[in-house]
Amino acid sequence: MSRQIARLLRRYPSLLRLPYLLYRRAQSRYTIGVAAVVFDCAGRVLLVEHAYHPRFPWGLPGGWIDNDEEPALAIARELAEELQLEASAIRALHIAKTVPHHIDLAFLCEARGPIGKLSHELLDYRWVEASALPQLRRFHRRAIEVACEQRCGRME
Repeated sequence: MSRQIARLLRRYPSLLRLPYLLYRRAQSRYTIGVAAVVFDCAGRVLLVEHAYHPRFPWGLPGGWIDNDEEPALAIARELAEELQLEASAIRALHIAKTVPHHIDLAFLCEARGPIGKLSHELLDYRWVEASALPQLRRFHRRAIEVACEQRCGRME
């Protein structure tokens, strides 16, 4: 029976369209955020002061993934929009469900230029030693820890 169904679907793949759309409508919806861990040449991590985050104003730069956007491209776009920083994602560091119906992805990113003018979303930025971090959201702190662990593992 499975082979017959498979043959039918291979011959008429559009038969799956309606069941797929119905299935997708029944699934939970999530928003997805991205954050960047960027180190300078001295090994300090980039933190930004967010204008709209009153509980934890300092944190990693980042934002939301746009509809159907690749996560690695989303973080590069966010760095360009918020900091005028040209950068690229190297690899994913940490993924977590941080609040209901929201998933955050942290990427290790490499800057390819200086920081420019800050967007209205940011008040300031600074490079900070990993041992001297201010109070951060748990997700941001863990992403930095993972990045530091990976950096130390490479240096040994």
